[in-house]
Amino acid sequence: MTNLLNQKKPKGNILNTFAIATFSLHLLVLFLFVFQGLNIRQLNLRKPPNFVQMIDGETLSATDDLARDPEAIRQFISKTMTSMFNWSGTLPIQTIEAAAKPQPDPGIPVKTLQGGNQKVTTSSWVASFAISEDFRKGFLSAIAQMTPSEVFSNNPSQAISAELIIKRIYPPEKIAPGKWRVGMVADLIQKKRTDDRRTITPFNKDLLVRAVDYYPYPLPEISTNIQKAIYSNRAQKLEIYEIRNLCLIDNYSNLNQDQSNPCGNRSTSDSFLR
Repeated sequence: MTNLLNQKKPKGNILNTFAIATFSLHLLVLFLFVFQGLNIRQLNLRKPPNFVQMIDGETLSATDDLARDPEAIRQFISKTMTSMFNWSGTLPIQTIEAAAKPQPDPGIPVKTLQGGNQKVTTSSWVASFAISEDFRKGFLSAIAQMTPSEVFSNNPSQAISAELIIKRIYPPEKIAPGKWRVGMVADLIQKKRTDDRRTITPFNKDLLVRAVDYYPYPLPEISTNIQKAIYSNRAQKLEIYEIRNLCLIDNYSNLNQDQSNPCGNRSTSDSFLR
């Protein structure tokens, strides 16, 4: 009798061990699910990775969210300022049909600093979205005052066009994490279409640029060409947040002596300032 009882004890021990092992396995699976859920949440909250565009067009993932390639910054400046000051009198070409038959640009009215309304070209208005929001409104007002009304004229004898000829864009100078100062030497050439008379105005500016986040445009299948053009200005994850007069001196690096007024005692009344 005693021997029979002693033989049943190992079965009980096996059942207890199996129950403990099963319970431990369930706890392990529970911990794995919790850990996986936390990882998925972190991925959901993480910003999309930034990419640095190389000169040859190749894109590389950047470990620093504020890193930007110097050549990409210069190309951003060139594209933005050229679009801002090329006034052709026609709408920006977005399709093959538009290239074959350009449409007249009616212009977009903006409020000036004096309180009235003046027009800027559609290309200037679209390009202005590459400028920080707090600076954009005042900048557009200044552009409106510079834009001749003859740009929108349907009379060929009065029509005027303008083009920004960039002579040089200096290498970006880093002034803070994610911020650069870029000098641009250019001429703004206004031309009367009938007799080809030209007015050349030096346009030498010091531009302050910073890195920003980018959010892709929603519902691309129903977005208009203008909306796509606006979002494309933000796709480079850069924006211009201030524009000043550029002093042409022998060594551009000497401008860092006084960034608040790089021209020293020279007047900056005709510069774009906040």
